Amino acid sequence: MKSGCETKELKAKRSVSLPILAGGSTQPNEIRASKNSRWRAVALISLNLLMIAHVIQWWITGSTISPIEPSEAMYTLQNGAVNAGVIFFTLAILATLVFGRFVCGWGCHIVSLQDLCGWLMKKIGITPRPFRSRLLVYVPLIVALYMFVWPTVVRYFLKPPAEPLFPQFTNHIVTTEFWATFPTVAVAIPFLFICGFMTVYFLGAKGFCTYGCPYGGFFGVADKFAPGKIRVTDACNQCGHCTATCTSNVIVHAEVKEFGMVVDPGCMKCMDCVSVCPNDALYFGFGKPAILAGPIRDDVSKIKINYSLTWPEEIGAAVVFAASYFAVWDVYQLVPMLMSLGIAMVTTFIAVRTYKLFRTKDLSFHRYNLKAAGTIKKAGWVFLIFAVLWLGLTAHSGFINYHERQGAAAFQLIKIPDELALAQLDPKQWIDQSDRNNIAGGREHLTTAMKAGLFVNETIAPKLAWMEYLLGNAGRAVELLERAAAYQTGQGKALSLYYKGAILNRLGRYDEAITSLDKAMAERPDLATALEEKGVSLWQLGRRDEAVAAWNSAVKANPRLPIANSMLAGAAALMKTTDPAPYEKQADQVTPNDPHFHYLLGLRMESVGMYELAEKHFSRAAQLDPKFRSRREIEMMSRPRK
Repeated sequence: MKSGCETKELKAKRSVSLPILAGGSTQPNEIRASKNSRWRAVALISLNLLMIAHVIQWWITGSTISPIEPSEAMYTLQNGAVNAGVIFFTLAILATLVFGRFVCGWGCHIVSLQDLCGWLMKKIGITPRPFRSRLLVYVPLIVALYMFVWPTVVRYFLKPPAEPLFPQFTNHIVTTEFWATFPTVAVAIPFLFICGFMTVYFLGAKGFCTYGCPYGGFFGVADKFAPGKIRVTDACNQCGHCTATCTSNVIVHAEVKEFGMVVDPGCMKCMDCVSVCPNDALYFGFGKPAILAGPIRDDVSKIKINYSLTWPEEIGAAVVFAASYFAVWDVYQLVPMLMSLGIAMVTTFIAVRTYKLFRTKDLSFHRYNLKAAGTIKKAGWVFLIFAVLWLGLTAHSGFINYHERQGAAAFQLIKIPDELALAQLDPKQWIDQSDRNNIAGGREHLTTAMKAGLFVNETIAPKLAWMEYLLGNAGRAVELLERAAAYQTGQGKALSLYYKGAILNRLGRYDEAITSLDKAMAERPDLATALEEKGVSLWQLGRRDEAVAAWNSAVKANPRLPIANSMLAGAAALMKTTDPAPYEKQADQVTPNDPHFHYLLGLRMESVGMYELAEKHFSRAAQLDPKFRSRREIEMMSRPRK
């Protein structure tokens, strides 16, 4: 080792003042600060302030321009909803086709987050190092095709012949549901931490852009056709300042030497390379696009990239990435797609690093020495503990996700209609063997997911509650629906409270049912079926006038409710206050001519003491299908004699 004095002397001997650097730095190894980075910081900070102002304006006024997010374009292709997001995304791609991928560098809030995290790391002495993979760079394009192209492909092959390929377009530029497609704050905070800090720390500056951003997948393709590029003059002396400064992990000095321009689609036109060039040799200009670029001279060697993985490791990393992505995507109905991509990236890096920790003699990470001469150091053990916890949590998420998905798939296969199942307390007679198998299997999967899960999945609990009810466990169903409602908001909460109230009615707990149904209508005032059920509760409690008022309100909200209309007809006949004929006529007009529906109406009328009207529907069911006559006879014989 040389002393500090000797090192300074050697540096002095090797330092040469170059005329070309006059007016700038006098040391050729010192990279001058980028002036463009300040302007870009101003642009990105302004972008975030505008986003905050957008949210505040929505909070205050209740309506605003729909989110200016590229992800909103999915709803245009799938549902025909033309929103601000698809307009922005279209304009951004068109601009990229001309100027290159500058929108990412100067107008993306995730880029600003990654830049902030990278800047903070450098302040504490950590320089993010790029993780270079041959295969994972294709992830953004694959995900982009899945999000924006695959739904149309599926529609093309599965749609009926008369149905158009694209849905009818409707105007959704202004919305009152600004946050409907965004995760909650509780999810947004870890999302920003993972896709910001963690991806930069493990994968380098703009790690999420390189390996996860689906919008960048399209921008990268468009950039190849753009005439706007970072180009070079003959003044370039291959000093490497541009590459050292680039936060997009582009090997700038090698590309401009071979192609006369930057051809890497990861270049986000941050312009830092232009600003720090000591010879002012780089500039942004128009000319041949990257897709037509070739080596300037035949004797120039191809660019050599030091990839972080060997080919076998690349294949293993791709498998780990796919497995971890599907393990965490939508687990607990919480983790959105972009967050899943960020988690998969970090998981892949940690898995590969853990593998190398056992396979190599020496391994370091940032300024930490993980292993030296075959011995795992203290930092290595800390990393190993973190890796076990992270990989274990990812595997656990995959276990939960598997059971949630299997249970949800079984739930979708249950064929018994809700109305028929709720016609009487024990719906087992309506359940065929196929439904029994789906209910039993789905119940097992969802119970496992709920017991082993770290969080409550607000969509799984109502499904499990319905399965429990169909199996005859009405009390357990009520408990699960109450638990689900405690975590839900809006429509989901309203539906859980409605079904809870309906089941409480079947259990004869009418006061509790009214409380639950009132809460459901507080969440969603237009839920006419909740008013219908509340009328049943009031009727059973002897509050007949209030019951009739509730059924009238339900019919006013939705005139085509067969049960509410029938209840009004039965109430008019029993109370003898009005002529029941108009109500019966209306009920007949909106009642499906289906034996199952007439039979369930008979059961509902019978449950509230409207026997004459009940017999009318039982007879109609038997007329449409004779087997319902024998079903009715069996049911009557099985009832206990008084």
